[in-house]
Amino acid sequence: MKLGFGMMRLPRVEGTNNIDLEHTKRMVDAFIEAGGKYFDTAYVYEGSEEATKAALCDRYPRERYYLADKLNASDFACKSEEEAKNEINVSLERTGAGYFDFYLLHGIDSGNKEKYVQYGIWDYMRKLKEEGLIRHYGFSFHSTPELLDELLTEHPDTEFVQLQINYSDWEDPLIHSRDCYEVATKHGVPVIVMEPVKGGKLADPPQPVKEILLKANADASFASWAVRFTASLPNVMMVLSGMSSIEQMEDNLSFMRQMKPMDEEEQGVLRNACKALSQYADIACTACHYCTPGCPMEIHIPEIFAVMNVYKMYGNLKEARIEYGWRPGGEKASACIQCGQCEDACPQHLPIISLLEEVVQTLEE
Repeated sequence: MKLGFGMMRLPRVEGTNNIDLEHTKRMVDAFIEAGGKYFDTAYVYEGSEEATKAALCDRYPRERYYLADKLNASDFACKSEEEAKNEINVSLERTGAGYFDFYLLHGIDSGNKEKYVQYGIWDYMRKLKEEGLIRHYGFSFHSTPELLDELLTEHPDTEFVQLQINYSDWEDPLIHSRDCYEVATKHGVPVIVMEPVKGGKLADPPQPVKEILLKANADASFASWAVRFTASLPNVMMVLSGMSSIEQMEDNLSFMRQMKPMDEEEQGVLRNACKALSQYADIACTACHYCTPGCPMEIHIPEIFAVMNVYKMYGNLKEARIEYGWRPGGEKASACIQCGQCEDACPQHLPIISLLEEVVQTLEE
């Protein structure tokens, strides 16, 4: 089964930011019972590694699952080579996994790629593999196809690459989903897909998109169109879905246990859906929350952008302002001191400071 369990958007206890471990255990059990094996976490996913230990590693024999984790050398994650190289020790302790089946240089882009060179992380990955602490190494990537080609040329022993791919971003000139996929394929490097549902947006798209998809297949969930699109690509070895509920898990398993690749007619439906989506200039936030741990004002940036996107898609300013009053929690956008740490951490390279200013002007009265 090509479906992987992304442990970044785990369910939360209502009214808190605490991960709901009992709900997570139910999801893990359902996934493994259906034949799933691949789980994905990271050093910078707040609470995820500990939850992975409690829900997975402490409850199942090690041979029952594959676990992927990540080393992040960006400034928001570590301040020195020593700290960067110690991340795997922290991650192994948090998860109790003993070793990682897949270990990634995390979120490489033009802004942080030199850190991985400066800290000797590429050679460190090979050393970890020789020592048996990791089985396979690769990297996740958020940049241009030119940089990806450069990295895969310089590091031909890379065993896989993790890319943001979904039908909305496939032809996007900023995300470069298709171009990056084709570069990886050219190098013979298998692809693991992240953000197949674009942070949940494609599971609840604007009404015109819904109408196109429902007309084509009234029985298929909106998420199924997105996940199957990526799983149908020949060079994709795994599709990560950041599931947040047992209902999302059950939906994904319903069509991924014996996934039927998309035919040309279905591809045409998605091309029409993309045309409809292009009419909406939403904020391309995937709710990864990389921006929030270091925010000195504790602004819940992804939640604020989610409210703003509801307004952009549906145009109801009154309802958006009401939702903005309770949904994000934490400080409002106007509390931003423009320190810029969020923009350094954002894998989508969003101009977060100016977007927060737009929120202030639109939603704060």
